Amino acid sequence: MNVRPSSGNGQGAAVVVIGGGVTGLSAAWWLARGGVDVLVIDKGIVGWEASGRNGGGAAHSFSPLFAEEQRLWPLMDEMLGYPTEYRPKRIRVALTEAQLDYYCRVADLATSQGFRWEKLDRKQLKELAALVTDEAVGGVLLHFGGQANPQRTVQAFAWALQDLGGRIQQHTTVTEMRRKGGKVTEIVTDRGTFGCDHVVIAAGPQTGLLAQMIGIDLPLAFARLEQIVTEPVPLMKMGWVDGNGLYGRQTLRGNLAFGGGPHDWIEIDGMRAPFASSTFVMRHLAKRVAQLFPYAAQARVIRSWAGLVEVTPDGRPVIDRLSDPDNVVLATMASVGFGLCPATGHAIQQLVVDGKCTFADLSGFNLERLRNVAPGWREKRGWLPPVSAA
Repeated sequence: MNVRPSSGNGQGAAVVVIGGGVTGLSAAWWLARGGVDVLVIDKGIVGWEASGRNGGGAAHSFSPLFAEEQRLWPLMDEMLGYPTEYRPKRIRVALTEAQLDYYCRVADLATSQGFRWEKLDRKQLKELAALVTDEAVGGVLLHFGGQANPQRTVQAFAWALQDLGGRIQQHTTVTEMRRKGGKVTEIVTDRGTFGCDHVVIAAGPQTGLLAQMIGIDLPLAFARLEQIVTEPVPLMKMGWVDGNGLYGRQTLRGNLAFGGGPHDWIEIDGMRAPFASSTFVMRHLAKRVAQLFPYAAQARVIRSWAGLVEVTPDGRPVIDRLSDPDNVVLATMASVGFGLCPATGHAIQQLVVDGKCTFADLSGFNLERLRNVAPGWREKRGWLPPVSAA
């Protein structure tokens, strides 16, 4: 992503956010919006990993942040002053009656929170999503959720942050965090030392390594989630249409951008992101996209990518203000960071400024729940690279 040059002397800020993904940028923007002096530090380019490389979905009815997620997304273009390409609603396509029953049960989670959905028969489904297979038994139309362009969204947060006076320091790797009096007071990097009053650690897969620098154990597993993008095909009436084990969207240009399938588990033992070419997962993605959209099966795959995500032992995020050091907020989103980002950033801002979140109960996201995770938990779940698991 392109980021305009930083202003200021770069020697620190009231709040230093480590991690220039969508969670860190949203938190920084919310802080700057409240008049807080904030600096974002990223080891590479903002949004370069999973934040800019995901399905763009925004419908997490299982999360305590769901109501705030749904309230904010329709407002984000106006609030940021830059386009996210957000579009509301979602269709989930069922290829079997069992899938349709499952989608209905999941949709009911949102009904109890005041959101609406409806079941679609074959005819209604084809009217909204003409490229979908004739073999579908129906689907569900969610009158909530929606999807945005991940790259546009990251850029919007970065530019909006800078418009408010926030600074972004790219290609800057954190090597140490210095403590004094129960607080982190300095962030040491390969491009200088930055003073701080508060720290937000929201660095995706590297969040655990950064936590170790201040004596905090955060157990994580790591995976690459792959996506493919086709050349443009005729636009459907609805953009977010998925199923057949896929998540993703049709872009405004007509491209089909979809991911899904098994995680490609990897090891991360340093601050730099590992590089690997696309795996066998990409071939399975192309097959499932052609099955779901046979009227676009002739479309060529023009690119693919993978985003790195971190997953906690119980699969839930950690969003917590620590007690020691007591000026640090830890945020790891366990692979659901993009859609929740407007709400997550708001929650982090409140944790930094007020010490608590007022609009959602985050007690289930505390770090304490992971204190007694047994050694070898990754091995027991099989969350290991194929060679290690063999």
